[in-house]
Amino acid sequence: MSGNDDYIDAQGFRANVGIILMRDDGRLFLGGRAGARGWQFPQGGIRRGELDEAALYRELQEEVGLGSDDVEELGRTRGWLRYRLPPQFRRRNASPPCIGQKQRWFLLRLKGPESRLRFDATDQPAEFDRWRWAEWWDPVREVIYFKRRVYARALEELGPYAFPDGPPPHPEWWEDRLRRRPAAPREDG
Repeated sequence: MSGNDDYIDAQGFRANVGIILMRDDGRLFLGGRAGARGWQFPQGGIRRGELDEAALYRELQEEVGLGSDDVEELGRTRGWLRYRLPPQFRRRNASPPCIGQKQRWFLLRLKGPESRLRFDATDQPAEFDRWRWAEWWDPVREVIYFKRRVYARALEELGPYAFPDGPPPHPEWWEDRLRRRPAAPREDG
């Protein structure tokens, strides 16, 4: 969810948390965007003065109805992963202007039953209206094109936490999907 108190840095990147929610079998939660065709992981803005972890659990509650007792943190990215928004998706009248997102990604294991997932846990409009479990690399193929490289980097970096013996091999379509559009560089720290 976005708000007027989201933190946007001096370069125009909105601070954000990305949430990869995994079942015990290694499959990942993908939410269907409400009223749209797209699929994505839960994510949301970090408010000015808010810690990453606080934003993580706020967004987890707002977007999928889960609390900290419902999940176990397995890992997080070392630094920010960035992507630029294509011009047609930028907020034109925002102050400060927002040109993209910088995200801290968290890998969480679902501890409770799937029945705990809810999209009506907030008074804000629901982000998702459907969901499904996906194989480890499939979200890279499912997400909108300008987020693919960030999804790939997050899954690559967090894969060892999910699969100590190594993540599944990349699918045949992998390189083709990543070649289509350039992404913003990574910023550690």
